[in-house]
Amino acid sequence: MADMLTAKDVQDLLQVDRSTVYRMAEAGRLPAIKVGKQWRFPAAQMEEWVTTQMGTPVPTTAVMPAATQSQPQAQGNGHLGLAELLPLQCVQLIQDSHADLLGVMLLITDMQGVPITQPSRPCGLFAAVNEKPDAVRRCISSWHDLGQELTIEPVFHTSHLGLLCARGLIRVGTELQGMVVAGCVAPDEWPPSEEEVQQMAAEFGVVQSALISRLHEVFHLDAEEKTVVLSSVQRVANIVAHIVSERQELVGRLETIAGLAHAR
Repeated sequence: MADMLTAKDVQDLLQVDRSTVYRMAEAGRLPAIKVGKQWRFPAAQMEEWVTTQMGTPVPTTAVMPAATQSQPQAQGNGHLGLAELLPLQCVQLIQDSHADLLGVMLLITDMQGVPITQPSRPCGLFAAVNEKPDAVRRCISSWHDLGQELTIEPVFHTSHLGLLCARGLIRVGTELQGMVVAGCVAPDEWPPSEEEVQQMAAEFGVVQSALISRLHEVFHLDAEEKTVVLSSVQRVANIVAHIVSERQELVGRLETIAGLAHAR
């Protein structure tokens, strides 16, 4: 019965007392079978049960034997990266909702500025410029620079498009794992001058007339609305950080299950 866990294994895994494990098994709340007088718990079904309790599945690399993994799962600390840990569908919905409420573009990136989610509510100017690969690279570079800012609290900075953007830091434990970026906000002096538009068009390889037609498709916020965005972007980042922490705990439990099963 190499793929069976003992009651003690499950007790350690779920961090509950032994009597609770027995009660849950008796009540049919855990996948369990009785062998004589002893309860045994199928490892594969326990893995599925733990995943179900968290609401969404985790990447299968979390429980694959190391020899079969085609990509590294750690970032140097034994944990999966932000992109692997986030339940993207769920987080995308959260991000979309907050973008609509705040009236800005939102997306999640890692600390290098590489996007993890799709931008929510991108403005027309952003969409027009980012049809060009060079512009996408400039965006990533701009978001990377945001991650290097020394300020802890979100503040607005001018992006490569001349628009305002800010970031909330996704902190898990003592580590910074990513950012929630809010952007496409017009500065007080907008639109840019004709000379600035010419320079922008040349820089990104975009037809000047196409830029001019999209200059009004940005988000205009008053001072109070900007303050709300700055306070909210960190709160959204905190929500994402909580999800990541929960997922890390789940991955640890699944790895424990896999380790116990393979050790038998």
